[in-house]
Amino acid sequence: MTTGALIVAAGMSSRMGDFKPMLNIGSISIAQRVVATFQQAGIDRIVMVTGYNATTLERHLAGNGIVFLRNENYETTQMFDSARIGLSYLRDKCDRVIFTPVDIPLFTAATVQALLDSSAKLACPVCGGVSGHPTLIASELIDGILADDGRDGLRGALERCGVEMSRIPVEDRGILHDADTPEDYRALLAYHNEHLVRPVLSISLSREKVFFDARTAMLLRLVEETTSVRTACKRMQMSYSSGWNVIRTLESQLNRTLVRRSQGGAGGGKSQLTEDGERLLARYEAYSAALREEAARLYPEYFEGLF
Repeated sequence: MTTGALIVAAGMSSRMGDFKPMLNIGSISIAQRVVATFQQAGIDRIVMVTGYNATTLERHLAGNGIVFLRNENYETTQMFDSARIGLSYLRDKCDRVIFTPVDIPLFTAATVQALLDSSAKLACPVCGGVSGHPTLIASELIDGILADDGRDGLRGALERCGVEMSRIPVEDRGILHDADTPEDYRALLAYHNEHLVRPVLSISLSREKVFFDARTAMLLRLVEETTSVRTACKRMQMSYSSGWNVIRTLESQLNRTLVRRSQGGAGGGKSQLTEDGERLLARYEAYSAALREEAARLYPEYFEGLF
């Protein structure tokens, strides 16, 4: 089954008094940590809905290979409206979505995996009898959620979606720690300092130079979805010229055409992956998933009890 992740980060952080997504937890920001956890869990299709300080946040995360969508009405809408934007985008691109607000950054990849292993259509993690985030939503439920009247926000929509929430027990207090207030943030820092050593893989292919990595894979995936290099670059906060430089470097290293561009016509030009491009993307994604699985298997053998 294919899995997408949705991070909502459009709010104005009014109770915190500072911009929450870019506050640091350890050496990386809250937003970077949520993205890294999803990537560690093997989720490559990660979408973030931005709003307040959107350009700053998108530039901050531009190298992480994720898709950005904007809630332009963030000042007058609620989190559910941002969730709708992301769910609308993902509903026909994956079988299930893992959803979280950006300000709950310390859940673990093991918790994400526990949700995925549950085979539930709707699920949340539970620690010490208390439910937390992230939430798993099967794609078949999304149309009903999008059509909901919005009473009581996303929670209300999930309660009315026709499927009972499965509660998945986990040993992970990180599911309960948010960052709404300065006091919450100090508690997050204290919890972080006691936990969260984990393996993180960055997988690249190279010849004379690195020519393929997770960011390149995301660019090709978005070109395939949108039939436009320009639109793909915009969603990644990458300049159009940089996007084509990535593609040209990739093609020169492999000595084959991976993106075919057609000019003009009534509907404008289009860009599409060639068969070689589709094959390369599929094999890289499968190879990355296999390596992450093997890394998770080997980690306890080398590091259990050390930290």
